[in-house]
Amino acid sequence: MAAWQCVLELDEQRRIVSGSAEALGAAIGRGADLRIGTCFRHNEHIDTASANPELIEEVAEFRVTYLMDGPWAAGIMTLRQPVGLPDSFGPRPSMSFFLYNQDGTQAIARPHLDGQMAAGPRGSSSVADHPDMPRYHQFDNGDALTNAPSHNFVYDFGHFRFLVRDEWREVCATAADGQVVSGSVAALAEAFTSGCEVKVGISGLCGDLGEGPTHEVFVQTHSGYYYTEQGLFIAGTHPLVRVAPSIPLRYGSGNWDFGWLLVRTDGQVKGMICDPYTLAFSRPGWRCPLRWFVR
Repeated sequence: MAAWQCVLELDEQRRIVSGSAEALGAAIGRGADLRIGTCFRHNEHIDTASANPELIEEVAEFRVTYLMDGPWAAGIMTLRQPVGLPDSFGPRPSMSFFLYNQDGTQAIARPHLDGQMAAGPRGSSSVADHPDMPRYHQFDNGDALTNAPSHNFVYDFGHFRFLVRDEWREVCATAADGQVVSGSVAALAEAFTSGCEVKVGISGLCGDLGEGPTHEVFVQTHSGYYYTEQGLFIAGTHPLVRVAPSIPLRYGSGNWDFGWLLVRTDGQVKGMICDPYTLAFSRPGWRCPLRWFVR
């Protein structure tokens, strides 16, 4: 079993303690899995009315990672329902799409899933003060009256530890037109049929959401299908969040959505994409350069 390694650690002021952003970006570019460890006190972050100052260590999973030309790395939690520690979930069913950048800046987008469809105007609202949470610094407040509010912020955690599991092996890279750039589809198929997991790096996936730097989005796949006569490999991805590329990566009104992809070695990418404001689905398609990783 490969060990998780801390390739970058920041202190509560987000200054580098050890490792480097370059090491993090290099690992993300190799398809590495990402977890981020932080720490906070219960009565500073969870329940500010509590007398309990207990220190809590958190390690969160960032199933989707971004690498922007810069280079700049970021990760997004894609499977998280809000929890109300220590014994409950949050007040409304929703997704907590927390986003962390390599410099420790953070963001949250929250599509509500309970059918109480707020249909207020999109755009910026006033930023609330948080006098009971002096470690919490909110930068903006987007789409607060809609079904999909978001904002960018920093919480001064005691530390930020960027942990990677860097054991994926790139076996094939294909251009947007399906031409093989390196490796081979046969090598991908051989690894897949022997039981290996498959992850894909998708270049330019989010360009339709806003102009920004070149970028690659990494997401693991679940079921895969190999057409043996055509030499065509197809896979469905885990859920992912698309965000308009920027440095740092930030949420803004209308610049993000979420859903699932069907990716193919001929360069075709098909989406089942959810509009977070209405929860209506669409089926866009793209042609993208793809890199294929196995483990």
